[in-house]
Amino acid sequence: MSFSGMVKEELYRRQDTARHCQLAELCALLIFSAVMRPDRENRTPKIVFRSENELILRKCFTLLEKTFNIVANIAIDENSPAPRGHVFSAEISDESCIGRILQGTKVVSDGDTGELILDGNSLITQRECCRRAFLRGAFLSSGSMSDPNKGYHFEIVCSSETKAKQLKAVICSFSIDAKIVQRKHSYVVYVKEGAQIVDMLGLMGASVALMDLENIRIVKEMRNSVNRQVNCETANINKTVNAAVRQMEDIRLIQDIMGFQGLSGPLQEIAVVRLQHPEATLKELGLMLNPQVGKSGVNHRLRKLSEIAGHLRENEEDLL
Repeated sequence: MSFSGMVKEELYRRQDTARHCQLAELCALLIFSAVMRPDRENRTPKIVFRSENELILRKCFTLLEKTFNIVANIAIDENSPAPRGHVFSAEISDESCIGRILQGTKVVSDGDTGELILDGNSLITQRECCRRAFLRGAFLSSGSMSDPNKGYHFEIVCSSETKAKQLKAVICSFSIDAKIVQRKHSYVVYVKEGAQIVDMLGLMGASVALMDLENIRIVKEMRNSVNRQVNCETANINKTVNAAVRQMEDIRLIQDIMGFQGLSGPLQEIAVVRLQHPEATLKELGLMLNPQVGKSGVNHRLRKLSEIAGHLRENEEDLL
């Protein structure tokens, strides 16, 4: 099972006891899993629930039974196969039940499309606990997460820009930086930063998934830290080796063309020590001198040798 599926299974088992939170979760499930359509026979409106995940519809009707004492049956829609299986559907056609549901959840219908959206003046998400329940219902209906071993991505797909903006406002109320992007005919509200996805799982009540994600993040951060340290040390070693190679080339050039006799005593000493110990660091070279010299002093002498070698190369080019 995917990580996203594990999160949904955990959220499905999460049951709020407060009626206002149950209504908020049901509100999100209605918005993201249902539409209002006219009945073919008598043309009266009905609420139609559809989902590829049977658990989502079961959660809808568990909440309907708890909050409104409404019971409905879930059926498989054989005429609309989903890419990975069947589409599960259910309907509520009783006008009094529909009125109670819309009134209680503060959901309104877009007359043209039948899409259900949150009432602009809705009080359903005023409480923090209710906003958490709303996010849980939204993710259960149309959310997904990438495998955290591969990357961090949390998203909820919305069928309209209005829904996306309403959902983003709820998420941003928790100081989480959610963004909206259009994908074909849908609008996607997404979060990509690992720490904020952890916060989202915590808000929705997926504590087990949160701990799993945190463990993965810790391992990845430790691995990245080790890799950065190794890369840094490798870069320093390469820098030291390259510098030593250049110094050896300069010193051998001086030795071949003019010899060490024309150098001052300190320069002769450092030239000989460098030739004898090509792998030594500046600090180690300084300790080998008599009297001992610090890193800056060793670096100064080697720079002088490099300048002398540079002049010798220029003279060779002039002669050619």
